[in-house]
Amino acid sequence: MASQPINSLPEDLIAILSQSFFIRFSVRGRRTGRLRTVETTYVWDRGSRLYISGYPGKRDWVANLYANPQVIVHTVEGRNGYDIPATARVIHARQERTPHLLAFLNHWASRPEAPRTMFLLLLKAVRLNRALHLPWWGPFYFVRRIFDRMPCVEITFTGYPSENQRGRRP
Repeated sequence: MASQPINSLPEDLIAILSQSFFIRFSVRGRRTGRLRTVETTYVWDRGSRLYISGYPGKRDWVANLYANPQVIVHTVEGRNGYDIPATARVIHARQERTPHLLAFLNHWASRPEAPRTMFLLLLKAVRLNRALHLPWWGPFYFVRRIFDRMPCVEITFTGYPSENQRGRRP
């Protein structure tokens, strides 16, 4: 399904992915092999990819995805719930990561309870840096350190979504 067009997804799933802030994904633990479920915010590319991130620093869920890239994405909002088989890829290169991290932070900053001032300042600094093609020095050095420590994972749908009972609401 990696190249599957958006119109092949169920209409209500398109609405969920477009409007939701949260998804869950299940991944095998790298040491125990146990199934772990993580809930996070995401950005959807309106096709077959989600991009997830989180607070800067090492994260067990990123290490688990790196070791075991096969995941199941679970929708958590909306009337119906879906499970979607997918593959995760941890993105390391700054050039590739930056646009996805900017989109992620933009999406996250639009949440009602988000610390908007901090995000908007960070986003403006990075956009200015990229627009002016400046090196990551001076005031941008701190922002670059934050960006470099944020995880960035691309999740590509590899199978067709199936409805699950957990997502059903009376």
